[in-house]
Amino acid sequence: MTAADRFRAAVDSRDLAALDDLFTDDIRLYSPVKFTPFEGKPMVLGLFQVLLRTFEDFRYVGQYAGTAQTSADGTVAPSAILVFRAKAGGKEIHGIDLLHFADDGRIKEFTVMVRPRSAVHALGEAVLAGLVEDGLVPAPAER
Repeated sequence: MTAADRFRAAVDSRDLAALDDLFTDDIRLYSPVKFTPFEGKPMVLGLFQVLLRTFEDFRYVGQYAGTAQTSADGTVAPSAILVFRAKAGGKEIHGIDLLHFADDGRIKEFTVMVRPRSAVHALGEAVLAGLVEDGLVPAPAER
């Protein structure tokens, strides 16, 4: 079973302990709703806890493997693309997860891309509310 397969199984079973074992301590997750990455295992695991609550009918529908250049340091790393479908806030989402693996097989970098824009907006609002609720980020200031 590949690292990507183990990741898919952990997400499918909503197993945060298995995700914990699959992430490097310094993992970086690039989100479609935030310019700077989420950094470090505690923050990324917290984000996954929110995502697992937020997505409805989440399922992986395809997978590709190869290599790709990482965003953090530009090195070429073993990588996998996982294609998914889900709903959030009543919006249908099509997306991909791009995983880059460290030498030990754990995930060191993770990029999420989703479409359409209306779904990105709905997902962003739902995830922010969950991050605030879980105390991972402060509530946005009122305008």
